[in-house]
Amino acid sequence: MDVTEDTLLGGRVRLRQMKRGLRAGLDAVMLAAAVSAKPGETVLEAGAGTGAAILCLMARVPGLRGVAVERDPALCELMRENARLNGASLTVVEGDIADPAVAAGLPRCNRALANPPYWPAGSRPPDPLRAGATHEADLPLEAWLRFCARALRRGGSVTIILPAARLSDGVLALRAAGCGGIWLRALQPLPDAAAKRILLCARPGLRAPDVVLPGVVLHAPGGGWTEEAAGLLAGRAILFGN
Repeated sequence: MDVTEDTLLGGRVRLRQMKRGLRAGLDAVMLAAAVSAKPGETVLEAGAGTGAAILCLMARVPGLRGVAVERDPALCELMRENARLNGASLTVVEGDIADPAVAAGLPRCNRALANPPYWPAGSRPPDPLRAGATHEADLPLEAWLRFCARALRRGGSVTIILPAARLSDGVLALRAAGCGGIWLRALQPLPDAAAKRILLCARPGLRAPDVVLPGVVLHAPGGGWTEEAAGLLAGRAILFGN
């Protein structure tokens, strides 16, 4: 494999990933920043790729146990290597979330996170790894969220990142998966720009009002990251406190 070794969280996470095609970046770091895990908990990532998001979360919160499900063997190999590089207690499960045996074999978890394939099936990128990561195929968004929700202990939470254009789909899919009390934060490129990404966090079985928190502006008008964005990218801050 032609790979590079990169860093996230200001160098706290080392990440080996494919040189071309599917590469981790801002979405993975922000997804990790949206999970309010506590030391000693077990966290699950569905469709983890090379492990960027869950490894960022484990670097920020000491003492986590991680479980990552990924169907691509090459990505699983890289993720196991990344877990070793970062000294993370991460169990990599090679399998498809559509396989009932995979779901049945998971431990009970406190938190689940996912950056699911977010565009409806249709025109797909030529690279198969990128297409599988960004475009729905046989599994709709709801199936991803049901997989996450069913692995959780009572009181656990599901956190996802989506394009802002799929806000209504994400909310409906969380509801269909039995989750409520949805918390929302949007990521804006600039103060006067429309949001490009949204983060949603909800709890299975919870009946509570939804909460829309202030958006996060990523870039300062004069260039560079805003103070809030820089804190998130360095692992010094979190997006949700629930």
